Amino acid sequence: MSRIGRLPVAVPKGVDIKIADNNTLTVKGQKGTLTKQFHKEMIIKVEGDKILVQRPSDEKKHKALHGLTRTLINNMVIGVTQGYEKALEINGVGYRAQKQGKKLVLTLGYSHPVEMEEPQGITVEVPAPNKIVVKGIDKQAVGEFAAKIRSKREPEVYKGKGIKYENEVMRRKEGKAGGKGKK
Repeated sequence: MSRIGRLPVAVPKGVDIKIADNNTLTVKGQKGTLTKQFHKEMIIKVEGDKILVQRPSDEKKHKALHGLTRTLINNMVIGVTQGYEKALEINGVGYRAQKQGKKLVLTLGYSHPVEMEEPQGITVEVPAPNKIVVKGIDKQAVGEFAAKIRSKREPEVYKGKGIKYENEVMRRKEGKAGGKGKK
């Protein structure tokens, strides 16, 4: 039995769960609604204020899907109740971010500013010129857009310039002169 898969997903008050044909699960809460279709062989049941996920057999494929399905359902429930957010920091002289309507405009040392359109269901905040906060109810969409922003100028290991996650630890390298004088 999967350690994660066998755990029930607690459904808080104010969250509405509907299971339709083809294992399509709709989770509705105060922050919004999420719908996802899961593998047809997985068994998803709602019992009171809990969601249970069971697998039909002990095949390797079913074992893998068991924990995955439960975690995705849990992420949906957390998303519609609390939401998700990722914070990014911009380091470098002249590097900054600003918001223009639904666009995020990044000045990252290129000859032109980098403009990114806010995807549907995602909100981007710029509390300071060197900080970006990506918020939304879908964990995957928030992480994907944050990674897309980071990819515009990934952190550089020698000077530390670029866009990094707020809690990311950068391992800095010594430059060429770092090895001189050592014997």
